[in-house]
Amino acid sequence: MTVLAKGRYRAVEAATPGALRRCLSLRAQVFPADGTHGFDEYDDRCRHMLVEDAATGEAVCTFRLLPLRDGSEVARSYSARYYELENLTGFQGPMVELGRFCIHPNAKNADVLRVAWGALTRIVDDEGVEMLFGCASFQGTDAQRHADAFALLHQRHVAPPRWLPRVKAPRVVDLARALRRPLDPKRAMAAMPPLLRTYLTMGGWVSDHAVVDREMDTMHVFTGVEIGAIPPARQRLLRAVAG
Repeated sequence: MTVLAKGRYRAVEAATPGALRRCLSLRAQVFPADGTHGFDEYDDRCRHMLVEDAATGEAVCTFRLLPLRDGSEVARSYSARYYELENLTGFQGPMVELGRFCIHPNAKNADVLRVAWGALTRIVDDEGVEMLFGCASFQGTDAQRHADAFALLHQRHVAPPRWLPRVKAPRVVDLARALRRPLDPKRAMAAMPPLLRTYLTMGGWVSDHAVVDREMDTMHVFTGVEIGAIPPARQRLLRAVAG
């Protein structure tokens, strides 16, 4: 089923075994460990989205969505494996966990990301979602490589205390202690993954620590966006793409 078609790209729900295999194949290119483990226990619970080139059918982006009735179900999420999310159990509205978001390494057109977020915006609006959350990943497990980005996140984007995730994973990096030199904001923003950068432009917030995931060769931060708190100008832009 096509969720959104804009110009060269269309976002479709991967509702058949063949479409799901295409999602997994793309994931394996971006997250090599996924190629080893393939379909995981969370995939069965999720809706899978695929952005493809309308002319060639080439898969250029994929992500999965786990709908939750409210915060009482947050323990079912992938993120709950790595973060203590007790503070979020009191969230009253519908939530969606966004996971395994990845773009083909050769897909440089910014419209890929726009179509992905346009499709996500349409789903969020149609289904009354009030919070979007997930794990935003940095490639590699060298904390110093990401130190400027971590420091900027600590200074400007840590979650409000009422929602703040606590430490659960055995290997974490405290964002406040990651940087051992003066912060370079330009270098920090350049190092932000595209998904996380988009979250931040929507008023998103992060955990106060990054989890070291050696199995996936990544470091990730928990990231949340309260839909009602997205700046009006940003809401208009997203809905213009989704419309």
